Amino acid sequence: MTATTRPPEAAAHVREGTGHGTDGTGHGTDGTGHGTDGTGRGTEGTGRAACHHGEILQGVFLDERRRPVQGLVTLPMNGPGSTARFAPRPGSPPDEVTVTPAGRTKARAAAVLAVRECAAHRDAKPCGGDLTLTGDLPVGLGMGSSTSDVIATVRAVADAWGMLLPSETIARIAVRAEGASDPLMHGSRPVLFAQREGRVLEVLGSALPPAVVVGCTLANGAPVDTLALPAPQHDDDLAAYAHLRGMLRRAVTTADTALLGRVSTASARLRQRVLRHGEFPTLTAVADSTGAVGVQIAHSGNVAGLLFDPRASGLHRRLRRCTRALERAGIAPTRTFTTFASPISEEFPWTNTSRTPSAART
Repeated sequence: MTATTRPPEAAAHVREGTGHGTDGTGHGTDGTGHGTDGTGRGTEGTGRAACHHGEILQGVFLDERRRPVQGLVTLPMNGPGSTARFAPRPGSPPDEVTVTPAGRTKARAAAVLAVRECAAHRDAKPCGGDLTLTGDLPVGLGMGSSTSDVIATVRAVADAWGMLLPSETIARIAVRAEGASDPLMHGSRPVLFAQREGRVLEVLGSALPPAVVVGCTLANGAPVDTLALPAPQHDDDLAAYAHLRGMLRRAVTTADTALLGRVSTASARLRQRVLRHGEFPTLTAVADSTGAVGVQIAHSGNVAGLLFDPRASGLHRRLRRCTRALERAGIAPTRTFTTFASPISEEFPWTNTSRTPSAART
């Protein structure tokens, strides 16, 4: 796919939280979609990206050429996210990008790369600018906080240039800026994503099976250096992850919430060889005692969740029992949300349990 000029209907995307457009019209300050100088370089752009709640599945998989590749399927979550604003400075060097808050090095790298990408598409001279990031994401829990910053930044730069970059281009920029990326640029549809290559290995379907998730944090919400974690071993794990991939594909196709829970629990258990969460046995015990279909974790962090079938009898009672059981065990509940649009997500507001403030995110 190639980049396109932002269409008129992009105005609605800002109001819906997708981050395209800046002034309620989606066309920049001069009403044309191309900024004040015909290239978008004189217009402030805005972008937004959501986060996720860890993974349903993460491991090593064979790609279309039968190569072992690291891949993951995230659990999307609406609500928390990052918003970026990019104001170009025409005439400045393209790598002269200032970032507020300071220290967001990955987002700054993404801005520089996105500027060059947009300039190349416009056959114009790139320039630097001022990037401002805001958001309410916990850091280091494995929820994609840095990827959310990066995607919001790329969208804001593209918006300033009056363009929409395809998700494949955003993924390529994100991996170059971060070293590894979550598939947030692809929206909420379940995809098996090669996080260190920035490409989709398989589109599993249009949506995950319906589930209600009671979120929590392990290890007192301590942040994790995701890039420092060891990669999965290939030889012993390939068969196991291929089996889980097939199970997840079937769960998505048949909207089987119970099967989704089996996959996420098995994947989380395999990952304990690296993460070694001391609370993991307690987490699974609470799931069993409250009728959850399974558990899920961030395979590179300390966020976790217990999955419930929304069609189960006595659902609200189960959710409350689960929350109380977690609290008694010293595991902090955070937010209850769903994989589908539902008022349930608003019953338990988000709690930021990270020890690191958002301003310190890099």
